[in-house]
This record gives sequence, C-alpha cells and structure tokens, in this order.
Amino acid sequence: METGRASRTALATAYARAYHQLSGEPRIFTDPLAAPILGVTADRLAELDTATLDQPGGNDPRRRGRRYFLAARARFAEEIVARAVAEGTRQVVILGAGLDTFGYRNPYAAVTVFEVDHPDTQEWKREMLAAAGIEIPESVTFVPVDFETDTLAAGLDHAGFRRDEPAVFVWLGVVMYLTRDAIADTLRFIAGQAQPVRVVADYLCPGTTSEEREALRKRAERIAAINEPFLSYLEPDEFAELLRVLGFDTVEQWTLSELIHEYLEAPIPELAAGGGPSRIACASRGA
Repeated sequence: METGRASRTALATAYARAYHQLSGEPRIFTDPLAAPILGVTADRLAELDTATLDQPGGNDPRRRGRRYFLAARARFAEEIVARAVAEGTRQVVILGAGLDTFGYRNPYAAVTVFEVDHPDTQEWKREMLAAAGIEIPESVTFVPVDFETDTLAAGLDHAGFRRDEPAVFVWLGVVMYLTRDAIADTLRFIAGQAQPVRVVADYLCPGTTSEEREALRKRAERIAAINEPFLSYLEPDEFAELLRVLGFDTVEQWTLSELIHEYLEAPIPELAAGGGPSRIACASRGA
C-alpha cells in the first residue's frame, strides 16, 4: 500500500462483506456492522464503481464466489476464536485488521482484541467508526505497525500484549502480499507464543488449471495497478510443511469450495471441485 493512504484492498474486502449482508444471497456469515461501518445501503453498494479492484456487487460468478469465500473465512476464523476462548484463551490478535468488525461485536467480556495494521489504515478506520457512531470498546487495542520501520513483536509489546499467555491469531487477506521470508518470520513469532496458540491464515495457490492461472493473473494485474501487488503464492503441501517446521503440531487446510460448502446446504454451481486458488489453514501448537 502507499504511505499516507489506507489500503484499497481492505476497502474492497469491506464492501464485499457488506454486500453479502444486504444482497439477499445465501447468508454464510452475519455481521450487523459490516454495512454501517461503511455508511452504505444495498443500492449504493450495487452502484459502486471499483473498476481497479475486485468489485463487490453483481452476479458475476467470480465476484459472487469471492464474496462467499470472504464471508466463509470470517465465520471460520470466529469459530476458531470461540473454540480458543472456550479453552481459556483471552487474547485475540487480528493481523491486517482493515475494517474487520469482530472487536466491536466481541461477545467475550474477558477477551482483549489487538488490531494490528498500518498506522494510515488505522487512522482511516477510526474515522469510519466515528462517522458510523460505532464506539471503540475498552477491549479493543489498536497496534499500529509500519513494517518498514517497526516489528510485530515491538508493536504488540508496546500495546500490552502478553507473550507469556495463550493467544489466537487471525491473519486473513495478508499472506499473499508478503515475501516468503516475511511470512516465515511472522509464523515463527506466532509459534513462539505461550501455548496453546492458534493461527488462522488464508493464502493463494498458483492455480491448478490454465483457467485458474489466467483468472489469477488478471486479478494480480488489477491489484498491482493500485500498488498492492501479490508477492507470494504457496502450494498447500509447502505451507503445511512450513507450519510444521516452525513448531505447529496440528495443521488443517480447506479449499474455497470446501469451506463454503461447509456452511451452505446447497452447492454453489460456480464453485466446482478445487474452487479456485484461495486456501485457508488453521494451525495450532499445544491446543
């Protein structure tokens, strides 16, 4: 992303989540704050011109499939959080929080939510929250980290995060924008957390068919045009091996279609076997 500007991909993701709430399509994930934080209605969402991004509206199969995946990954992540909290975890770290609203819907009184993101994106989010009249609860702690000058460890430490207590890390929509070294460094930090520790992360595969690879190439070009290029594609076996080498003892992964079909009774025709290049993983240590 460009310094001084909020992430445009974070905005596109927020629009897609809001559209999912308002469009009348099969509901996978319910987020009553997704539209209010943007200050938009269903009609306005359908009219939005986001030509340089993955557009949130309409019935194009790829756009609809992407909306379903964004909804499904959010639901899945919050289910993992619920499981961790039930077992005693009291710290949730959202890496690359964007306009995520979990911290403002957090049903767990004793749980602190640490939102990690670029300072410019966090300033923008505060403005959006204020305009929408959404209060920032005491259980939410903003952790501004500019990775060009700061580290995740230093940012969390300054924010009061306890390294010696269990935590669950939610890392969605970020891995593909990082180098492999940066991905490994972040996962190494997470693996070093007091046990039990969990991480939920999604990433992009290079594609298994020529059609998938071509669609991914076009998407990557759109993203690169706004200076937020994809930097890493990972094979599932490669990502699982990295997680295990770093110390995670349990690794589970799902394709886009597998995850969506987990939540919808009727299959989605456009999500054939494989379901595109998106994958989501949950890894744990000591859980």
